[in-house]
Amino acid sequence: MKGRVLIIAGSDSSGGAGVQADIKTVSALGGYAATAITAITVQNTMGLKDIHSVPVDIISGQIKAVLEDIGADAIKIGMIGTPAVAEAIFASLADYPDIPVVLDPVLVATSGDALASDGMTQTLKAVLPRADVITPNMPEATALTSLPITTPESQLAAGRALLSLGAKAALVKGGHGRDEKLLDVLVTRDETKRFTSERIKTRHTHGTGCTLASAIATGLAQEMDLLMATRRAIVYVQKAIREAPGYGKGNGPLNHSVEME
Repeated sequence: MKGRVLIIAGSDSSGGAGVQADIKTVSALGGYAATAITAITVQNTMGLKDIHSVPVDIISGQIKAVLEDIGADAIKIGMIGTPAVAEAIFASLADYPDIPVVLDPVLVATSGDALASDGMTQTLKAVLPRADVITPNMPEATALTSLPITTPESQLAAGRALLSLGAKAALVKGGHGRDEKLLDVLVTRDETKRFTSERIKTRHTHGTGCTLASAIATGLAQEMDLLMATRRAIVYVQKAIREAPGYGKGNGPLNHSVEME
């Protein structure tokens, strides 16, 4: 077991997204997962029913407890929920500037239900300088940059805009695109890389964003460079979608237990 990943995110009662998906992903890729839970959600494949926010002092306490004892080689941040929680999280990380952070800007669930309060977009923009890589889908990238994103060129433009806001790298995902092939665009300060994948026609995509971000964080924790970590993460998610178990009546979960060569 190599690579300690601290996951800061919400809990998903269906097990397909959030902390549950993150732990499965890190474990499947050979890492060690620790957590700081930001919220407890009541949800299943049909949608989000309710959210119970964890008190900010408990969130900060979880982060402190993990980092002071077990430590972390990478940090994955998913559902934050409110600006107050964001402030608590990044204040807790202030003493650990060298641990790489993968920020998945969770604003809306796969079902379309909101997972963040008003004001979170501006808050996320303010904390971008702490993100080693941010992994927005097209709607999230549009919310953060105010750019309409419908083409590979606009994905690239959004990535560059996120870098101008302070992120060290941005992976603008293409799952919401309409092209036959799925294109993810990685923009760093030194290069641009395009990842082309098969667009799998399926309703079993619950938790893909959480899974991808956690897979990247695991790679960074295992001392992969960002390019290699991203490539492996995309392959893992693709395989997990293809082998989805078919559970649920709506947007079903992936198969996080797939084996990687």
